[in-house]
Amino acid sequence: MLLAGTAAARAQDGARAAPAADAGGAPMLVIEDNDFLGPGGSDIQSAIPLLANPKVKVLGFTVATGDGWENAEAAHLLRFLEIAKRTDVPVADGAVYPLINSVERMKLWEKQYGTIPWKGAWGALGSIDDVPHEQPPLPDLPEGRPSTRTARENAAAFLIREVHAHPHQVTIVETGPMTNLALAIRTDPTFAADARQLVFMGGLLDRNMMAVTGNADWASDFNFIFDPEAAHIALTAPWPRIVSLGNVADAVMMDDALMNRIHAVKTPVTDYLKRFQAPLPLWDEMATAVAVDPGLIRNSTEAFMDVDIADGPDYGRAHVWKKELAPRNMGLQPVIVVDRIDEKRFVDGFVRDAQRLGTPGGAAPGTDRSAEHPPGR
Repeated sequence: MLLAGTAAARAQDGARAAPAADAGGAPMLVIEDNDFLGPGGSDIQSAIPLLANPKVKVLGFTVATGDGWENAEAAHLLRFLEIAKRTDVPVADGAVYPLINSVERMKLWEKQYGTIPWKGAWGALGSIDDVPHEQPPLPDLPEGRPSTRTARENAAAFLIREVHAHPHQVTIVETGPMTNLALAIRTDPTFAADARQLVFMGGLLDRNMMAVTGNADWASDFNFIFDPEAAHIALTAPWPRIVSLGNVADAVMMDDALMNRIHAVKTPVTDYLKRFQAPLPLWDEMATAVAVDPGLIRNSTEAFMDVDIADGPDYGRAHVWKKELAPRNMGLQPVIVVDRIDEKRFVDGFVRDAQRLGTPGGAAPGTDRSAEHPPGR
């Protein structure tokens, strides 16, 4: 791991992270921005720790192209919310393309610097050669198409409005490419400072050897690679607090044993999870769980982080510095890089949340916001 220096501050038991709820008992306000590839899998499952927590109010979900195309991701999420009986939570369509990166640019990068293991919407684990340059029409979905629709408001506008409606109260959980955040920041420079914190999945450090000796896909920082410029904009914005989960991303797997624990209680949600089980690490689930329960953090390092946006082999890779060595006057912010979490408590909590979501009394209290966010496309 790239250390932030021997004198780096260490945070034990989530001491540096924000509390899950206000002292007065008000629920924690959260928006998750993600590339909700589905059905099932880490992207969709990341909603579970938020929706099932009675101390959390999910203001909404925003969607951007990344692991899949935006229109299909939004449809997968809407269908999952129907199954979970949480259609009260709005879903806002977001960026269909990265700020600068494109299919052609990624093709050129691969020719010059080698294959990107996971390319998301632009070829997944295969070739990028035959990927369309434009988002294709919405295909049929294995779980069925949703009957609900996305909001008329786009993701950046939704993020800005909700953060300013609840100043210094909204936690933004970013578990996909940061395109929507970058658009919100460039549209309204006060957006980040008015939020409570940013918790994100990304910022993998010193994974080059793992890409040779282990799973190259899991060693690839896709959320940054897909839209490096957006990640740079987001990480250099003045958030009150930033937390990175990238370095512990692979700690817990969704294997058969874990899925059997979840499916021991049979509900529409657990049936869905079982049907669409994906043998992957609980990447995004960990980010949302830590965002609402910072006590899961067992060790962390404070560092200054940025993303390489220069053309070259490191395009989209995270770099960290200790404060004394960080670039000056470049907007770099301190980032809490989580080194270790309480894996058992995380898994036990995820099992419990998955089993109760969508059951009577099992969903976090929500407000019907359909009048505020009328159906869109």
